[in-house]
Amino acid sequence: MIPRRLEHKIKETLKDNASVALLGPRQVGKTTLSMNLFDKNKFVYIDLESDLDKAKMSDFMSFHASNKGKLLILDEIQRLPEVFSSIRGIIDQERREGNRNGLFLFLGSASMDLLKQSGESLAGRIAYLELYPIDLLEYNPAEDNNELWVRGGFPDSLLAKTERQSISWRKNFIRTYLERDIQQLGPRIPAETLGRFWTMLAHQQGATINMSDLARSIDVSVTTANRYLDLMVDLLLVRRLKPYSFNTGKRLVKAPKVYVRDSGIAHALLNISNYNELVGHPISGGSWEGYVIENLISVFSANINCYYYRTAQGAEIDLIIEISHKNLWAIEIKRSSNPTVSKGFHIACEDIGVIKKFVIYAGNETFSIGNDVTAISLKEIMEIISTLDE
Repeated sequence: MIPRRLEHKIKETLKDNASVALLGPRQVGKTTLSMNLFDKNKFVYIDLESDLDKAKMSDFMSFHASNKGKLLILDEIQRLPEVFSSIRGIIDQERREGNRNGLFLFLGSASMDLLKQSGESLAGRIAYLELYPIDLLEYNPAEDNNELWVRGGFPDSLLAKTERQSISWRKNFIRTYLERDIQQLGPRIPAETLGRFWTMLAHQQGATINMSDLARSIDVSVTTANRYLDLMVDLLLVRRLKPYSFNTGKRLVKAPKVYVRDSGIAHALLNISNYNELVGHPISGGSWEGYVIENLISVFSANINCYYYRTAQGAEIDLIIEISHKNLWAIEIKRSSNPTVSKGFHIACEDIGVIKKFVIYAGNETFSIGNDVTAISLKEIMEIISTLDE
């Protein structure tokens, strides 16, 4: 199993907080990671999708009392929202007894419910972490990162023995989400309709989305299409990248850019199974852009924000990294091994006053391409960003 960077972070966060919520899509490795962090006699694991484990929660106060002193790991916590009021009481009682931190670890694959429920009940008593699919620094391939790009970062897909097994796993993942997982969360959405919607997002990887056109294509209202998009974002399957629009004085493109977050899932939706098929597909550039962005975001600290920038006149930055209010980095993303940037990139950088300018490309060397722009590999800039909060 590939060591995950978040292992140490989870332990440290539990030392500082009464409870921690570890969020991430299904099958990303939350359960495996959490259960391997601690000695087996120091935690109790409860799977709230199991009827037997759910029954144990019927008298949660008594269950906790019988396991006092152990970390309780509650998986798919959003399926039992009523337990949060009891958890709040337990945390407050433990604090009165001097046992302040490291009491609960919640695992959730649906941020919309978990954040709402825990935010209302456990304010000041909980911290949030997100487990992303395996990224380039964790995978660290010896030669190139094409396999990670093609297969994506879900462990069972990435580590499959063959390409056939990898894409088969991803297609089953998609089918399970559409036919079971989403339906269990409450929304009654036809699986076929939502599957078409998800596939259309993959076809438009990295594009600014016209929701009216998208709604018309799947024969639903704009309101319904927006609800579908909100759902996919809340399930941590799709990223909505907002435009940067702070006091530039320019006429800006204001629609968000949308990405299927895991590149391997995007490729499976489009029936792309290997590298040769990918580089010949029209979505190749958008897929690479989304892959780069997700890898970068996976190493962000909590105070870093990201946006894109585009004016009506065509000045554009693929990704703006906001380290702080006056510390903006401009990122251009190129698949080429001989990267260049357009005049529009330089104009956009002047518009917003960036501090650093990079072009991320497919090579491994770092060098200047003039006008204060540095060409850099994805791995190297990830390493730089990962140390910013140290």
